[in-house]
Amino acid sequence: MHERAFGDPRIPVLVDTLHAAPAPLPPLSFVATVDDRVVGHVMLSASRLDAPRRLVDVYVLSPLGVLPEWQRQGIGTRLVAHALDAAGDVPLVFLEGSPGYYGKRGFVPATPLGFRAPSLRIPEPAFQVAVRPSYEPWMTGTLVYSAPFWDLDCVGLRA
Repeated sequence: MHERAFGDPRIPVLVDTLHAAPAPLPPLSFVATVDDRVVGHVMLSASRLDAPRRLVDVYVLSPLGVLPEWQRQGIGTRLVAHALDAAGDVPLVFLEGSPGYYGKRGFVPATPLGFRAPSLRIPEPAFQVAVRPSYEPWMTGTLVYSAPFWDLDCVGLRA
Protein backbone atom coordinates (compact mmCIF):
# COMPACT_ATOMS: atom_id res chain seq x y z
CA MET A 1 0.00 0.00 0.00
CA HIS A 2 2.73 2.49 0.96
CA GLU A 3 4.83 1.69 -2.06
CA ARG A 4 1.90 2.65 -4.30
CA ALA A 5 1.06 5.72 -2.19
CA PHE A 6 4.65 7.04 -2.11
CA GLY A 7 6.27 5.38 -5.11
CA ASP A 8 9.16 4.45 -2.79
CA PRO A 9 9.98 0.80 -1.93
CA ARG A 10 11.72 1.87 1.31
CA ILE A 11 8.50 2.97 3.00
CA PRO A 12 7.00 -0.52 3.58
CA VAL A 13 10.41 -1.61 4.91
CA LEU A 14 10.42 1.42 7.23
CA VAL A 15 7.00 0.46 8.62
CA ASP A 16 8.09 -3.14 9.27
CA THR A 17 11.38 -2.01 10.82
CA LEU A 18 9.69 0.54 13.10
CA HIS A 19 7.26 -2.13 14.30
CA ALA A 20 10.13 -4.48 15.20
CA ALA A 21 12.58 -1.95 16.67
CA PRO A 22 12.97 -1.60 20.43
CA ALA A 23 11.49 1.73 21.49
CA PRO A 24 10.48 3.64 24.62
CA LEU A 25 6.89 3.91 23.38
CA PRO A 26 4.91 1.26 21.53
CA PRO A 27 4.46 1.85 17.81
CA LEU A 28 0.85 2.55 16.85
CA SER A 29 -0.54 1.70 13.41
CA PHE A 30 -3.98 2.34 12.05
CA VAL A 31 -5.49 1.37 8.73
CA ALA A 32 -8.46 2.60 6.74
CA THR A 33 -10.38 -0.05 4.85
CA VAL A 34 -13.02 -0.01 2.15
CA ASP A 35 -14.79 -3.33 1.51
CA ASP A 36 -12.10 -5.18 3.50
CA ARG A 37 -9.32 -3.62 1.37
CA VAL A 38 -6.65 -1.50 3.07
CA VAL A 39 -6.67 1.90 1.38
CA GLY A 40 -4.74 3.95 3.95
CA HIS A 41 -2.31 3.63 6.84
CA VAL A 42 -0.77 5.91 9.44
CA MET A 43 1.88 5.15 12.01
CA LEU A 44 3.12 6.73 15.21
CA SER A 45 6.61 5.64 16.21
CA ALA A 46 8.72 6.57 19.19
CA SER A 47 11.45 9.16 19.02
CA ARG A 48 13.00 11.40 21.63
CA LEU A 49 13.26 15.10 22.24
CA ASP A 50 16.69 16.12 23.54
CA ALA A 51 15.39 18.75 25.98
CA PRO A 52 17.53 20.72 28.47
CA ARG A 53 16.13 18.92 31.55
CA ARG A 54 16.02 15.38 30.16
CA LEU A 55 15.08 13.25 27.18
CA VAL A 56 11.35 13.32 26.47
CA ASP A 57 9.60 10.43 24.76
CA VAL A 58 7.58 11.71 21.79
CA TYR A 59 5.89 10.28 18.73
CA VAL A 60 6.62 10.88 15.06
CA LEU A 61 3.67 10.59 12.70
CA SER A 62 5.17 8.84 9.71
CA PRO A 63 4.27 7.48 7.33
CA LEU A 64 0.77 8.53 6.36
CA GLY A 65 -0.24 6.98 3.08
CA VAL A 66 -3.45 6.60 1.13
CA LEU A 67 -3.74 4.72 -2.16
CA PRO A 68 -3.80 7.21 -5.06
CA GLU A 69 -7.34 6.33 -6.14
CA TRP A 70 -8.62 6.98 -2.59
CA GLN A 71 -6.83 10.29 -1.96
CA ARG A 72 -8.72 13.59 -1.49
CA GLN A 73 -11.67 11.82 0.12
CA GLY A 74 -10.91 12.54 3.78
CA ILE A 75 -9.23 9.22 4.58
CA GLY A 76 -5.88 10.77 5.49
CA THR A 77 -7.61 13.41 7.61
CA ARG A 78 -9.47 10.74 9.57
CA LEU A 79 -6.30 8.68 10.00
CA VAL A 80 -4.38 11.68 11.36
CA ALA A 81 -7.19 12.56 13.78
CA HIS A 82 -7.38 8.96 14.99
CA ALA A 83 -3.60 8.78 15.47
CA LEU A 84 -3.56 12.01 17.48
CA ASP A 85 -6.41 10.75 19.66
CA ALA A 86 -4.51 7.50 20.24
CA ALA A 87 -1.25 9.25 21.20
CA GLY A 88 -2.41 9.27 24.82
CA ASP A 89 -0.44 11.44 27.21
CA VAL A 90 2.58 11.83 24.91
CA PRO A 91 3.33 15.58 25.00
CA LEU A 92 4.37 16.09 21.38
CA VAL A 93 3.81 14.51 17.97
CA PHE A 94 6.24 15.57 15.25
CA LEU A 95 6.29 15.09 11.49
CA GLU A 96 7.84 16.34 8.31
CA GLY A 97 5.33 17.15 5.63
CA SER A 98 3.21 19.72 3.85
CA PRO A 99 2.26 22.67 6.08
CA GLY A 100 -0.81 23.26 3.92
CA TYR A 101 -2.06 19.74 4.58
CA TYR A 102 -1.00 19.15 8.18
CA GLY A 103 -1.66 22.71 9.32
CA LYS A 104 -5.36 22.01 8.91
CA ARG A 105 -5.03 18.84 10.98
CA GLY A 106 -3.60 20.13 14.26
CA PHE A 107 0.08 20.68 13.42
CA VAL A 108 2.00 23.95 13.65
CA PRO A 109 5.54 24.97 12.64
CA ALA A 110 7.94 23.46 15.18
CA THR A 111 10.93 25.81 14.91
CA PRO A 112 9.19 28.94 16.31
CA LEU A 113 8.27 26.88 19.40
CA GLY A 114 11.93 26.14 20.14
CA PHE A 115 12.30 22.76 18.45
CA ARG A 116 15.17 21.80 16.16
CA ALA A 117 14.76 19.36 13.30
CA PRO A 118 16.80 16.15 13.39
CA SER A 119 18.29 16.86 9.95
CA LEU A 120 19.26 19.78 7.76
CA ARG A 121 17.45 17.95 4.94
CA ILE A 122 14.08 18.84 6.49
CA PRO A 123 12.95 22.25 5.19
CA GLU A 124 11.87 24.46 8.10
CA PRO A 125 8.23 24.77 6.95
CA ALA A 126 7.94 20.96 6.76
CA PHE A 127 9.10 20.42 10.37
CA GLN A 128 5.87 20.47 12.36
CA VAL A 129 4.49 19.48 15.73
CA ALA A 130 1.15 18.83 17.41
CA VAL A 131 1.37 20.11 20.98
CA ARG A 132 -0.57 17.87 23.35
CA PRO A 133 -2.13 18.58 26.77
CA SER A 134 0.80 17.06 28.72
CA TYR A 135 3.31 19.41 27.05
CA GLU A 136 5.29 21.68 29.40
CA PRO A 137 7.14 24.86 28.33
CA TRP A 138 10.58 23.46 29.22
CA MET A 139 10.11 20.76 26.57
CA THR A 140 12.18 22.31 23.80
CA GLY A 141 15.24 21.05 22.00
CA THR A 142 16.25 18.74 19.18
CA LEU A 143 14.09 15.94 17.86
CA VAL A 144 16.10 12.71 17.65
CA TYR A 145 14.68 10.22 15.17
CA SER A 146 14.86 6.52 15.93
CA ALA A 147 17.49 4.47 14.10
CA PRO A 148 15.24 2.99 11.37
CA PHE A 149 14.69 6.44 9.82
CA TRP A 150 18.46 6.86 9.48
CA ASP A 151 19.25 3.26 8.55
CA LEU A 152 16.81 3.41 5.62
CA ASP A 153 17.65 7.03 4.70
CA CYS A 154 14.03 8.08 5.22
CA VAL A 155 14.88 11.49 6.69
CA GLY A 156 14.11 14.70 4.85
CA LEU A 157 11.76 15.53 2.05
CA ARG A 158 12.89 14.62 -1.43
CA ALA A 159 12.33 16.56 -4.63
